[in-house]
Amino acid sequence: MAKKVVCPSDTVNLPPRPGSAKARAATLAAVLPAEAFLLHITKQGLQGDGAAAGAAMTAIEEARNRQLQSRTNDWMILVRIIVRPGSVNSALEPLRMARKLDRNRETARMVLEPWIVEAALARLGTRRLTPEEQQTVVKATRTPRQVRWPEWWDVKPWAD
Repeated sequence: MAKKVVCPSDTVNLPPRPGSAKARAATLAAVLPAEAFLLHITKQGLQGDGAAAGAAMTAIEEARNRQLQSRTNDWMILVRIIVRPGSVNSALEPLRMARKLDRNRETARMVLEPWIVEAALARLGTRRLTPEEQQTVVKATRTPRQVRWPEWWDVKPWAD
C-alpha cells in the first residue's frame, strides 16, 4: 500500500518506509517535504524536463556528500583489556565464558560456563584427567550438572 503525496503539479506514489510490521500495518509512513520535492523533480526529469533532471541530480549528489561527511566524523571505540599473567578473569567475563559469583565481595569467585567446559573437554582427545584434576574442573564450573561429561569422567557432580 502506498501513500499519496500531493506535489505542486502532480501526485507521487511512495512505498511505505521500512520499519516494524506493526508500524507498517497500523499507519503509513509520513514523507518529509524535502523527500517529496526531490521525488517530484526526479519524476519531472524522467518525463523529459532537463532542468528538473539536473536539479534532481545536484540534490542527490549534495545529499550523498553530506552523508559521506557525516560518516567520516564517526568515532571508533576500541576496548583493550590488559590481563595480568596467570589471571584471565577480566577477559573471560566479556566473552561470556565465565561469570563472577557474588560480585560485591572482595573474594568473589569466577566460574566457567558449562559450554566452555564441554569445549575444553572435547579438545583433550585421548588424554584423560586425573580424579584431582576432574574435581578442580567440577569446582570451577558454574553449573556442573548441565555439562555433558565424557564417559571416562570419574568425579560425578550429579551424585552429590
